[in-house]
Amino acid sequence: MLNRLLFQKIDNSPLIIFRIFFGILVSLECFGAIATGWVRRNLVEPQYTFPFIDFAWLETLAGPGMYFYFFAMGCLGIFIALGYKYRISSIAFTVLWTGSYLMQKGAYNNHYYLLILISFLMCFFPASTDYSLDVKYGNKPKENSMYGYVKWAIVLQLFIVYTYASIAKMYGDWLDFGMIKILMKSKADYFLVGELLQQPWIHKIIGSVGILFDLLVVPALLWKPTRKIAFYASIFFHLFNSFIFQIGIFPYLSLAFSVFFFEPETIRKIFFKRKTPFKNTKTVFPKYKNAVLLGFCCYFTLQLLLPIRHHFIKDDVLWTEEGHRMSWRMMLRSRSGKGKFKVIKKNGKEIHVSINDYLTKSQKRKVFSHPDFAWQFAQYLKKEFSTDNETVAVYLVNSKVSINGRPYTPFIDPEVNLADTPWKPLEHSEWILPSKLEDQTP
Repeated sequence: MLNRLLFQKIDNSPLIIFRIFFGILVSLECFGAIATGWVRRNLVEPQYTFPFIDFAWLETLAGPGMYFYFFAMGCLGIFIALGYKYRISSIAFTVLWTGSYLMQKGAYNNHYYLLILISFLMCFFPASTDYSLDVKYGNKPKENSMYGYVKWAIVLQLFIVYTYASIAKMYGDWLDFGMIKILMKSKADYFLVGELLQQPWIHKIIGSVGILFDLLVVPALLWKPTRKIAFYASIFFHLFNSFIFQIGIFPYLSLAFSVFFFEPETIRKIFFKRKTPFKNTKTVFPKYKNAVLLGFCCYFTLQLLLPIRHHFIKDDVLWTEEGHRMSWRMMLRSRSGKGKFKVIKKNGKEIHVSINDYLTKSQKRKVFSHPDFAWQFAQYLKKEFSTDNETVAVYLVNSKVSINGRPYTPFIDPEVNLADTPWKPLEHSEWILPSKLEDQTP
């Protein structure tokens, strides 16, 4: 059964059109990041970009460098869509996009992480064997089939994303629709729908549909009797998200994934009417069969484990943020914090840091409400104020955080010198004070 699913030859029309959609969308994402000021706000203007811990060596390029960086990625997206030097273009885009992701986390988004995963998978897929410049110029032989594992890799990845996203929503602040109220509060001035989005009955619909859609959409797309209904529901769901939350290409990328759920013959008739249909659906074992099976097992084992790692870390992830990223916990919390950073020299002299001199507005919100941001900023201040003859201590005092509208509660231990505290990525940081979420109501 597994061999038939993975190694049966099937029509490659879904992969070919997805390559075109994917290339266009990532190109728009990169060019759009320049045009909308995202690159400027997050990678050019900040003195310090808060890279992922252990990736501090990935420094942003000076001057107009980051604009050229994203322009290059946009061009690579066009090359992918055209199927020009596809393998090289895909690998180059994946490396550059992963680099831009790791350079900063102030504007972290699960969708950016998903784009890394899909880009990585696309590097291995034979997506330019038809309707591509590679075929036109004779750089690659034309083919009208692909192995089944291409389709099932995408389907399984989406199933993991949506299922974990649904499960993550099954907690108190989402189930009582309080989180929906918070999300919709900032949309009150939207044309026509702003006032409607503030209604409690709308919050109940959005909250319930959010759980059910994520949980059921992939199985419903796989089952032929419900496929069209699920597809139409996907169109509404993702266009609604695009309009309300303005989350870039992700809604449209999600819709593009739908081509893998429809019959290849249907996709061929819609997009490639002149394409030769593939009829022979025999199972063929390639020489690299064992490599495919090993790669499948390793990759998807990691994908299954990463989102649940927070269950093995002390305290509540909603409080500590430990294990939150790369776990498909999307739009689940609203955090705000406050406090003051204090630098103490060896002679006891205290320096109260004005973070306005160092951080952008969006960074200031994160540095007091996210422990890893606080720790990294402490390391930054240590370098700023230390000299060859003196190392300073850095403390975060009067640290308090509010989660999902709850009262502000003490967050970071003011007695701990963050500058001299090691970071343990897979363990709980004891300098994060114990959670009191269960004793509070939003």
